[in-house]
Amino acid sequence: MHRPLLAVGLTAGLAPLALGVAAPAQATEPFARVSSFPVFLNLPDGKDPATETVAEIVVPALDGNMLVYTDSELEAIGKVDITDPANPKAAGIVMVGGEPTSVAVRGKHAYVGVNTSESFLAPSGHVAVVDLTTDAVTATCDVQGQPDSVSLSPDGRYLAIAVENERDEDLNDGVIPQLPAGHLASFQVDGSGALANCAGVTVTALTGLAEIAGDDPEPEFVAINSQNHAVITMQENNHLAIVDLAANTVVRHFSAGSVNLTHVDIERDGAITMTASKTGLRREPDAVAWLDDRRFVTANEGDYEGGSRGFSVFSAEGALLYDSGNATEHLAASLGHYPEKRSGKKGSEPEGVAAGTFAGERLVMVGLERANLVALYRDGAADQGGSGRMDLVQALPSGGVGPEGIATIASRGLIVISNEKDSADDKLRSTITLYQQGGVGPALPQIVSVNGPDGAPIGWGALSGLAANPSDPTILYAVSDSFYSVPQIFTLDVSSEPARIVAARTITKDGAPVENLDPEGIAAAPDGSFYVASEGHPKKDRSSLILHVKPDGEVAREITLPEVLESAKKRFGLEGVALDGNRLYLAVQREWNDDPKGMTKILTLDLASNTWGVMHYPLDKPESAAGGWVGLSEITALGDGRFAIVERDNQAGTDAAIKRVYQVDLSAVSPAAPGETPPVLTKTLAMDLLPMLRAANGWTADKVEGFALAADGQVYAVTDNDGVDDSPGESLFLRLGTGTLLQASN
Repeated sequence: MHRPLLAVGLTAGLAPLALGVAAPAQATEPFARVSSFPVFLNLPDGKDPATETVAEIVVPALDGNMLVYTDSELEAIGKVDITDPANPKAAGIVMVGGEPTSVAVRGKHAYVGVNTSESFLAPSGHVAVVDLTTDAVTATCDVQGQPDSVSLSPDGRYLAIAVENERDEDLNDGVIPQLPAGHLASFQVDGSGALANCAGVTVTALTGLAEIAGDDPEPEFVAINSQNHAVITMQENNHLAIVDLAANTVVRHFSAGSVNLTHVDIERDGAITMTASKTGLRREPDAVAWLDDRRFVTANEGDYEGGSRGFSVFSAEGALLYDSGNATEHLAASLGHYPEKRSGKKGSEPEGVAAGTFAGERLVMVGLERANLVALYRDGAADQGGSGRMDLVQALPSGGVGPEGIATIASRGLIVISNEKDSADDKLRSTITLYQQGGVGPALPQIVSVNGPDGAPIGWGALSGLAANPSDPTILYAVSDSFYSVPQIFTLDVSSEPARIVAARTITKDGAPVENLDPEGIAAAPDGSFYVASEGHPKKDRSSLILHVKPDGEVAREITLPEVLESAKKRFGLEGVALDGNRLYLAVQREWNDDPKGMTKILTLDLASNTWGVMHYPLDKPESAAGGWVGLSEITALGDGRFAIVERDNQAGTDAAIKRVYQVDLSAVSPAAPGETPPVLTKTLAMDLLPMLRAANGWTADKVEGFALAADGQVYAVTDNDGVDDSPGESLFLRLGTGTLLQASN
């Protein structure tokens, strides 16, 4: 058997994204994702691999050759050896006697904020000092409350802790004040790394500062500049304070203010429509980082009353120098990472922020927790004499779900992202992802959208089917599945990298979007029309449908299955459609009630005679250690009666085992009539896509949902990102080259 050897293209990075934002004066050398470490691999021997583990805050240690992260589920800190950034290795955990909330490292010492609170009314906690060379906890120092963020001063003299004493969100709808009040705690660090005042922490009161619940400050995050001034965010209070640690005094404080937003999506309705406005949104900042001694940047996640869906730059005097407005929302939408289910709340939800100097440039990283992205910006101060301008450089998919922590190791050109979401049952694991400037890795993102007529990006995601334009090799078409309430056909221009979504047409009937569809496959006809396969769902009263869609998106014909087939269907139905001449071919994902175990159907429909036929396709048996099922995702016509079939298991990450393309020759097969015994097809392995998916250096995608053979013989595949709902959100677009096995005959 001839087997084409095809690989995902690797690159040293990606050019700055063209999203209508100011570009840097000089191009910043891009970052490539070089690895992703699943945190469960750090579990102690004998622990069930399905045990929940969480990587929240992450920091570098030991000259940047180790990472230390907090794991609140295990009540431990974890260590990862990154001597080789492309091959991270588990280095064990250290129990810290409670829930770790944050960590800072200097030399061989880790300083861990540990929450030991028995209740909201009796908050308590300490800093655990850990010797990273022996894994011994050498000291525990009381902070007089529940710690959140921990920060070390650049000179190593001070350790500051934001003691939040967080509110009970179930009490009075979470509205503050809810005493006891929080404060800033600090320690002096001596030359040996010990906390000199461990027995008597320095407490800086923050009451009486904020206009909102001033008697109940809830410090969220702290960062220290080279003057040993600490900036503290009080998220719920929408306030910022700057404390001189040497003098133990508040030297300045001010409101974080509010934002008016336009062209954003504020409705959870299953459609990405960035046409709304909101006014007076409190920023309610979470993370904060100093850009230099006079400026700092905040990630404005919001809490119970705010969230401006962006980030801001302030001067140390309290002046607003820059606000991102709707830029991060538009970035997420353009990349298919927009979390539509969060539209009614805080959108992409900027939570983390970090700054670092790489190759002489000051760069800012903003973590979008719900979009699973880190937006990378270049500080524009060098161009505009101390301004707060930010120039978008690159978007870094986080490689997991819920990016919580961001760390920089500038000396090694590394950006580190920790993703906290972990659920073995949902096939998601907490990960730590490494990007390296100038490193070798996949070009990411691989699909972007252009702006639509309203000036906002074309929103997209959950691509579940792919088809080639019959005559133009640069154009493909894709459909999104039932995650979105409005069914759409997207036009992709693949002539450049990343591929660009340049148009979207809504599938309509009598001028209105067709409801209750689940488009899973698409085929493009020579006359510019399309055939779209919609998967049925018995429990959702959704019939299996094939729609003939005119070039303008209007449905010209609805085709239903014969009753003998419709009555036998199960939940996993039509997953792909192909057009060969005047005949449609449909792939059914898994066995129905009338199929033998391990057999699914390929259906045929002669469009002229309206005659149906049935063939049986033998599925591979599950090979993953996690079990699961195997089914079909796509069918693609290759010419001369030959078809490519995408077959996959429902496993992701380290459990993924089957992501394959098979070829079947149907030219001499006579399908059976519905209800009769179908012939069993013979399949030949054409491609193993798993190595290509793993080459993306992230959490291996579950769903290869689209496959297309372009007019010039180029082969493409795309993954379904599940609408960024408990999914990393990446849509991998595989450029698979050409292979003689898959080329249509002339």
